[in-house]
Amino acid sequence: MSDDINERHRLRMERKKAIIDAKIASADKQIGIIIVNTGNGKGKSSSGFGMAIRAMGHGMKVGVVQFIKGAMQTGEEKFLRRFPEGISFHAMGEGYTWETQNRERDIAKAQQAWEQAKVFLADPDIGLVVFDELNIALKYKYLDVEAVINDLLARPPMQHVVITGRGAPPELIEIADTVTEMEVVKHAFKAGIGAQAGTEW
Repeated sequence: MSDDINERHRLRMERKKAIIDAKIASADKQIGIIIVNTGNGKGKSSSGFGMAIRAMGHGMKVGVVQFIKGAMQTGEEKFLRRFPEGISFHAMGEGYTWETQNRERDIAKAQQAWEQAKVFLADPDIGLVVFDELNIALKYKYLDVEAVINDLLARPPMQHVVITGRGAPPELIEIADTVTEMEVVKHAFKAGIGAQAGTEW
C-alpha cells in the first residue's frame, strides 16, 4: 500500500517538475523589478528588509529610505547600520502620523526623504532600494504619485525597488511588477499584547 502511495507521489511530482521547469525556462528576462508590499497585515517592512539582507548576501549594494519612521530606532536600523560598506540607511520621518499631528512638517520630511530616494534611484551601483512606508506618504498625498512613478521608471535598468506600507495607490500597483497584499488573520495586539522589540520594531 505504501509503495503505491509513494509511486503515485513520485509520478505527480515528476509531472509537476516538468511544468515548473517549462515555466522557469520561459521566464528568461533579467531586469530590475518594482515590488510593492501593502495591506493591513503584518510583515510588509519585515519582507522588505529580508530582501535587503538577501541582496547584501549576493554582494549587492543597498539603499534604504524610511518614510514616517525615524522618531524611534528600529531593530532593522540598528542591525543594518553595522554594515556601512553594503547599505546606506536613512530613517527620515519623525513618527507615525497620529503622533506627529503636523501635516506641513510631515510633508516637508517626506519631500526631504524623496530627495534622498532620488539619489539612490540615479545610482546604478545600488542594486536594491527599500522605500519603507512610502505608501503612507503617497496615501496622505505628502508626495505627488505621478512624480514618484516617473522617478521610479527612470531608474537604472537592473535596479530593484521594494516599497512598503498600507494603502498603496492604484497608480503604483499598476506599474509594479510584483504586488503582495498582507492580510490580517490574527494579531496579538487585539488580545492586548503590545508591540515588542524583535517582533514589531
